[in-house]
Amino acid sequence: MSQEDQFPLDALPTKGRLIGLDLGTKTIGVAISDGLQMTATPNVTINRKKFGLDAERLLEIIKDNACVGVVIGLPLNMDGSEGPRAQSTRAFVRNFTQKCDLPIAFWDERLSTSAVTRTMIEADISRAKQAKVVDKLAASFILQGALDRRR
Repeated sequence: MSQEDQFPLDALPTKGRLIGLDLGTKTIGVAISDGLQMTATPNVTINRKKFGLDAERLLEIIKDNACVGVVIGLPLNMDGSEGPRAQSTRAFVRNFTQKCDLPIAFWDERLSTSAVTRTMIEADISRAKQAKVVDKLAASFILQGALDRRR
């Protein structure tokens, strides 16, 4: 069984809040859906420290928001192949599944950060403000894409 088969969107419950994650090298963008899984809302950006601390913080957010599943952006290359960032994301998920028993699904996150950045530029948001919110907005973009696909 391939890892794509292990982490499909169909594995997620159809009701209840989902948490969406955009795993960066320095930060983790977090978004949360509503209980009906209609909309994704940016939540927080976590500055990454060590895996154990990052996982602890995520588990706290999951508990506080009563999340029933996790959507994680998988950073594929433009040709659909997997590079070092996708491998790093898969390693994070392998470790995270040891601490979290919720169903997890991958979502192709190609262009999520650039789409969000383009939208912020069009909205004339300053670069300083963009840097503070881009990761949680990218997480929201990833989660919303997964929600829309499931509908």
